[in-house]
Amino acid sequence: MNRRTTAPDGLVIVDKPSGFTSHDVVAKMRGIARTRRVGHAGTLDPMATGVLVLGVERATKLLGHLALTEKEYLGTIRLGQTTLTDDAEGEITARADASRVTRDAIDAGIAKLSGAIMQVPSKVSAIKIDGVRSYKRAREGEDFEIPARPVTISSFTVHDVRDAVAEDGTPVLDLVVSVVCSSGTYIRALARDLGADLGTGGHLTALRRTRVGPYGLDAARTLDQLQEELTVMPVAEAAAAAFTRWDVDAQRARLLTNGVRLEMPEEYAGAGPVAVFDPEGRFLALVEEQKGKAKSLAVLA
Repeated sequence: MNRRTTAPDGLVIVDKPSGFTSHDVVAKMRGIARTRRVGHAGTLDPMATGVLVLGVERATKLLGHLALTEKEYLGTIRLGQTTLTDDAEGEITARADASRVTRDAIDAGIAKLSGAIMQVPSKVSAIKIDGVRSYKRAREGEDFEIPARPVTISSFTVHDVRDAVAEDGTPVLDLVVSVVCSSGTYIRALARDLGADLGTGGHLTALRRTRVGPYGLDAARTLDQLQEELTVMPVAEAAAAAFTRWDVDAQRARLLTNGVRLEMPEEYAGAGPVAVFDPEGRFLALVEEQKGKAKSLAVLA
């Protein structure tokens, strides 16, 4: 059992178990790390497993920026059944024989859902509609629409197609897929939309997130493993892995930590968040180029 008395600054990469909400994992980590200052970089549905990035202490300042990074998933889409939640946890609302769907038709449907697309999030999601969570409106039986929003599907690959018969006797197809996508993409919605395009309906039966930005399953630990040994990626190492790095001299480091907006080299224009390090390798701040100067996004020094 870890006997640490003060929580370290850094990221904890958790391999989230099925059945846990992201909030459940945060609550568990607060007990393990013995601090209230724990947050997560983007939610993962209770049914899903895999990479959930948590920030501890000062690293919580990075989470909003880490949440915007690219994500990668491995999942199973079932064609032939539509559910209320677009995944296996929801009630089945429609059925159709999917046994005659061809691989060519599947590939054509996948192509339509690749690249830059407009996606309507699942109704049972955390999206806010006029200040109220979508899932709350759905549970109360409201009739409402969620506006489509732009997402990017960099890769949507079918690795296997399996014939199966559902418990209700419906001939279905189970597709083993991998997806690389932008932040805000709903894999459940991809399953729903692929099934709708093929005329069979579809939903997600399994999902595992294998990567968030630079952090993959190889760096992830289960909650049981973390209970035994709290493995924290130091905040400087985490920032260097996730963001463009800018090393400054001692004078610039001092000016930056005193609130002066430094001139930024042209090479960082349009680079997004940039991690600033002093000559000793200490992570000072996360900044962004704005009109040639460094606008602070998060100061850690």
